[in-house]
Amino acid sequence: MPLTPTERDRLLLFTAAELARSRHARGLRLNVPEATAVIADTVCEAARDGLRLAAAVERGRTVLGPDDILPGVGDVVTEIQVEAVFDDGTRLAVVGDPFGAWPRHDDAPGAVLPVSPDVAAPEAVVELSVRNTATVPVSVTSHFHFFEVNPRLDFDRCAAYGMRLAVPAGSSVRFGPGESVEVGLVPIGGERVALGFAGLVDGPLDAPGARQAALHKAASCGYLGAASVADPQGARA
Repeated sequence: MPLTPTERDRLLLFTAAELARSRHARGLRLNVPEATAVIADTVCEAARDGLRLAAAVERGRTVLGPDDILPGVGDVVTEIQVEAVFDDGTRLAVVGDPFGAWPRHDDAPGAVLPVSPDVAAPEAVVELSVRNTATVPVSVTSHFHFFEVNPRLDFDRCAAYGMRLAVPAGSSVRFGPGESVEVGLVPIGGERVALGFAGLVDGPLDAPGARQAALHKAASCGYLGAASVADPQGARA
């Protein structure tokens, strides 16, 4: 059965959560990936049940407690983020204090110590006007390859190739139905490899011909903003 990258990711998360639940049922305390999978899967299933964002997050926050996890896990996992499909569209669910409010130890192995409570957004290098032509809200998270976002978002896809939102990591931008929003973009860093997302690239962003191939694929799949630049006469390198 053919699956989209998003569906494969959801199936992988469910499988990891089921394995963790099986171990927990045998009396084992969960490690970091196991506990994260259980909570993230719980939030996704709550969304599937029709719960709204706040209720889904609360269900995820209460599924595990300090006695369900190995020592030190609560010091490492202070927040869990997962994209879940709600009745009004895909939303980023952020579960703070995922094991309930309890004392943490700053000297624990792997503890996260914030340098500053103020996190600045990166400076945008590209500004785009994005219009949501869908009838439901669309949310885009900070590190999603913006070129591959929802097909019903209308903007210059070519200009967004290899870019992400210029917002702090873990945050998102929401586009309401029929709404136009000005967004800033910055280049994706690191090794500049885009895997998954909508499957338009699935490899190195800067490989020869990768941009043009992705534009042709996006245009053939009906992505708004791609058709006008998918042919060689209109493409921009």
